[in-house]
Amino acid sequence: MLVSACASAPPTIPPVDTVDLQRFMGDWYVIAHIPSYPEQEAYNAVESYRLDGERIRTTFRFRKGSFDASLKTMEPVGRVVPGSNNAVWGMQFVWPIQAEYVIADLSPDYQRTLVARSKRDYLWIMARTPTIADADYAALVEKAEALGYDIAKLRKVPQQWPETAADARR
Repeated sequence: MLVSACASAPPTIPPVDTVDLQRFMGDWYVIAHIPSYPEQEAYNAVESYRLDGERIRTTFRFRKGSFDASLKTMEPVGRVVPGSNNAVWGMQFVWPIQAEYVIADLSPDYQRTLVARSKRDYLWIMARTPTIADADYAALVEKAEALGYDIAKLRKVPQQWPETAADARR
């Protein structure tokens, strides 16, 4: 019951009005983040989403410490918080804990997003491409700061693409 209450508590970060889940699915390159412990040294970080019934299957893949490091993956499962218009999810990395995941900004063309948390501990700026225009990045950083984040903690994720098929298997 405690887990359900945590996952369904209204966020203090305002989410976007609505998210079309079908359009949101797919690959998102992590442009910058205030990282959780496992992703502190992430390179070539990509978050991928796939609908599976009422669940959002997620694969987070990255290389730890360099472009040449072996590929690491995490596979949390997301669930949309009812009544959030698909903009707030509970993301489960370890059962039974669901971490809050708030889509706080989303470009109209679904090319850039800002994912935040009410605790203001972690943050992700993501895009459909490995780089974004400086003006778009600055606008998302400004939004994060307006939401109460300490942007001095923001880390740009090194991205070097394309990786070859052999690289992706290492």
